Amino acid sequence: MRSSRKRPAQFKGNKAAMAAADLAELLGQSVRAWCAGATGIRDLVQLSGGASQETLSFTIERAGGDLAAILRRSPPGYGSVSGRAAGLAAEAELMKLAGAAGVPSPPVLHVLTEQDGLGEGFFMQKVEGETIARKILRDDAFAAARPKLARQLGEIAARIHSVARDALPTLRMLSSTEEIDLLRTEVRNLGWPRPVFQLALRWLADNDPGPSSRITLVHGDYRNGNLIIGPNGVRAVLDWELAHLGDPMEDLGWVCVNSWRFGAIDKPAGGFGSREDMFAGYEAASGLTVDAGRVKFWEVMGTLRWGIMCCGMMQRFRQSPENSMERAMIGRRASETEIDLLRLLAPRG
Repeated sequence: MRSSRKRPAQFKGNKAAMAAADLAELLGQSVRAWCAGATGIRDLVQLSGGASQETLSFTIERAGGDLAAILRRSPPGYGSVSGRAAGLAAEAELMKLAGAAGVPSPPVLHVLTEQDGLGEGFFMQKVEGETIARKILRDDAFAAARPKLARQLGEIAARIHSVARDALPTLRMLSSTEEIDLLRTEVRNLGWPRPVFQLALRWLADNDPGPSSRITLVHGDYRNGNLIIGPNGVRAVLDWELAHLGDPMEDLGWVCVNSWRFGAIDKPAGGFGSREDMFAGYEAASGLTVDAGRVKFWEVMGTLRWGIMCCGMMQRFRQSPENSMERAMIGRRASETEIDLLRLLAPRG
């Protein structure tokens, strides 16, 4: 099984090879400084798939036994796709807190400093498993795990939402009403008509449930594709970039967005199973009742938000000198979210 959610991309060409050599040298210097007994690194691979961050896989060579590691970073000048990002240092802290609360999480090894010369980011231990959704949903290796995953999603979400607020780093907090206003502005800034997006904004305003009586840590990108899965189920939750404070039902709505079912549209909970199984797992782990109406609201909100993010990727593809094919591929998916919104807002029958 693959041990990462990204596909390896080789460093091709003379310039790329030189850049890789320079990067390997920096990585070696860094790990020797913070990892006891480290003598260097090997097997450096840049992992594709990150639209806003860069992810690298490598092995730390050390006297006490080699260690498989991942570096998640934003290189100097790389920037972030979204002003919503919590920041990589905050991500590392959240992963530590989540792990202490019982959320399966990769151990954080080191948070980058200016002395590392590698930008903003952190090293974490590599967790073996699979993150490619189509493999998890179809391969025989995960046949025994699939029936368990919807309930596990609920159980793990409950643990995320149990993290004590006073322990958290500084995170943004928006109410559902403020989020609608923000999305309305983002739709306007797209610069071309999106009638289905406008319809969704109207529905959200008409069905806004108002402030939640319970404000918790929200993962913000809790979905199939950001989970490492093994033959027995979830092994780690990844990508805390969009973590914030808010309504805990937001995470349950986001995981049900049709884009994260990867073709298994009859299984709303991430393509794994039913909402009811996920809700049952959440309620058993938290002792609280899921508000299905709020979950539906956040599923609509999440579908619209993803559609806007897809449009933003296309804009970045057109405007950036770094014409990432991945951004173009994500950008074209905006039309899929329009279909999903129509199915949510005007279901047949």
